[in-house]
Amino acid sequence: MKHVSILVPQGPCILSSVIGAYKVFTTVNNVLAGQGKRPAFKLQLVGLSSETRLYDGLFAIRPQLLVQDVPKTDLVIIPAIQGDIPTSIKMNYAFVPWMTDQYKQGAELASLCTGAFLLASTGLLKGKKVSTHWIAADAFRQAFPDVKLQAEKIITDELGMYSSGGAYSFLNLMIYFVEKFCGREMAVYCSKLLEIEIERKSQSPFAIFTGQKTHEDEPIKKAQLFIENNVSSKLSVDQLSSMFAISRRNFERRFKKATANTPVEYLQRVKIEAAKKSLESSRENINEVMYAVGYSDSKAFRTMFKKITGLSPVSYRNKYNREMAVS
Repeated sequence: MKHVSILVPQGPCILSSVIGAYKVFTTVNNVLAGQGKRPAFKLQLVGLSSETRLYDGLFAIRPQLLVQDVPKTDLVIIPAIQGDIPTSIKMNYAFVPWMTDQYKQGAELASLCTGAFLLASTGLLKGKKVSTHWIAADAFRQAFPDVKLQAEKIITDELGMYSSGGAYSFLNLMIYFVEKFCGREMAVYCSKLLEIEIERKSQSPFAIFTGQKTHEDEPIKKAQLFIENNVSSKLSVDQLSSMFAISRRNFERRFKKATANTPVEYLQRVKIEAAKKSLESSRENINEVMYAVGYSDSKAFRTMFKKITGLSPVSYRNKYNREMAVS
């Protein structure tokens, strides 16, 4: 039987990531009980205090154990935290030495969504892969530059540390655990019973590119705005660097530092984001959308669109355009 400790963070956290993890593992135990078999998981909610109140006191979670009362566990689930992330990490920092000690004893650690910030605070992720919610990607890169963020991934798995992408994609990680610990047949059954789409690998179709503008490099910020306001133009890095009187090499270096994207990547993402919006709401055909965002090569457009979104332009339109969905 695998001992699973689901953390109950102090302060704002995503209640569904606590309950959802508990629900999936409990479902496995109930299925096994119905088959006359022993449970696969020993589940415990572990906190820093006897109660955490959430959503202006509408809900409360009462952990079964305090963290100091759990000397050994097998799997630690770190739910999503929210609000001001540095403040939330500070409020929950007492989990950090305990998680580090558990990992050294052989436990595995799994972060859900923005729980990746708390996992990264252990220092154990240095040089390793992790995912988090796409909306928190820039903040994560700034806070933990030595961690290999893979913001497009639903699941990462490396050396006994796991993570899931944003929001309810943590359910895919839970099904991943069911297969890992209980086999494919149980994972398929639970995915059908709970109606969780199995083996979803990318959160790219859900991501909205807004560009990182919290930096203080004003010329780069102006370059970003120029790109966004001229989405139909065929801009080059040389044009942009000369426009702001910065050498190309220095422009590329500063742009990457400020935005976590190269200028070319930023150009591509801005154009594809504009194309996505058109595909979601307009009746323009794919070629019209392509020309409107400055592409003239349909193969290059389709290739870049799929690279960024994980879907072809046609599949994206069928998925998100209301008229197409109704038809």
